[in-house]
Amino acid sequence: MDVSTQGALAGRIALVAGATRGAGRAMAVELGAAGATVYATGRTTRERVSEVGRPTETIEETAELITAAGGTGIAVPTDHLEPEQVRALVERIDREQGRLDVLVNDVWGGEALIEFGKKTWETDLTGGLRMLRLGVETHLITSYYALPLLIRHPGGLVVEVTDGNEEFNKTYRENLFFDLTKNAPIRTAFGLAEELAEFDGTAVSISPGFLRSEQMLDHFGVREENWRDAVEKEPHFAIAESPHFVGRAVAALAADPDRARWNGKSVFSGDLAKVYGFTDLDGSRPDVLGYFQDVVFGGKEGTAADYR
Repeated sequence: MDVSTQGALAGRIALVAGATRGAGRAMAVELGAAGATVYATGRTTRERVSEVGRPTETIEETAELITAAGGTGIAVPTDHLEPEQVRALVERIDREQGRLDVLVNDVWGGEALIEFGKKTWETDLTGGLRMLRLGVETHLITSYYALPLLIRHPGGLVVEVTDGNEEFNKTYRENLFFDLTKNAPIRTAFGLAEELAEFDGTAVSISPGFLRSEQMLDHFGVREENWRDAVEKEPHFAIAESPHFVGRAVAALAADPDRARWNGKSVFSGDLAKVYGFTDLDGSRPDVLGYFQDVVFGGKEGTAADYR
């Protein structure tokens, strides 16, 4: 089924928590491209850079990209670890729009805190707990304040963004704090699915595949225009997807009147692409789960090109 989302979200109100860059920014922009009014939040602004941010990406720029794509972008500086700031954000959305149709919990920022390969007792406890706060507590605080507004009208959608789906994350993620942080959104979506069902609401956990985020491009010393040059350093990068692939996944899900069929599930962007028919910016449909299950872990002959 090839679902066009152009104009499908006109009149809908979305909140993308953690929309400064990467997947969060792309999800906000693609929701805007479908016609939504999108509140984009984060801590990095043109006046202040957070401890995990960069001056090259700000929430104001995200809002401008949303509007340029066809929606209405509204930037609201918010620290989602501060309940009063989140409450004020939701009160503003209620005051200005009177409704909330889509909530995307994408707050993260714990990359620099991961210590892969270390036992739990060998890791930095302060950093590990901070990771949990950034990747789990922020999502819970945001849902606590935003869900009463979302259920005011039936059919609301909650998207929990993480790394991996339930099947992929059966494999230990090499660091206990990281493993817990990335599995929590999957269980959060599962639990919220139960709570939202009576309000005709849907909660889904979504993961991008091998994401070509700004940070990953910097890591390999490439840009979006020449990202394939990084494949020589990391062959698996050939399966990489742009942030807009998962952005289009969220927009397609939000535009689907039958989205309740996904309630409580955990999916990759590539899973939704197979159903909704959208593509990445280059026209491909990367299937990262299939590639890793078959080739990387399963020993099957093949290349990333066979899974695009």
